[in-house]
Amino acid sequence: MAYAEAGLQPIGGQSKAGNAPQIWSYTSTDAKTDIDASGYFNSASDLLKVGDLIYVHASTGGTRTYSLHPVVSNASGVVDVGDGTAVSATDSD
Repeated sequence: MAYAEAGLQPIGGQSKAGNAPQIWSYTSTDAKTDIDASGYFNSASDLLKVGDLIYVHASTGGTRTYSLHPVVSNASGVVDVGDGTAVSATDSD
């Protein structure tokens, strides 16, 4: 699959962010390894800044994963995000 614009949404008071890093939510059916590849978010290069954080909820083949990906570079329309830190969603009750 590929980046889907509708999946990327701002979290919180983005209109007042100024130069501060912003937090985004992204929902996808793509694998985490696809999402963290350089260039995946190129279509959002005008929105994302270095230092922004993207909370990713991916559901692939019935398996859900949650991860945090910092934007590490955005130059000439090419966006690269970090590999991501997994967010545990264990429910032991």
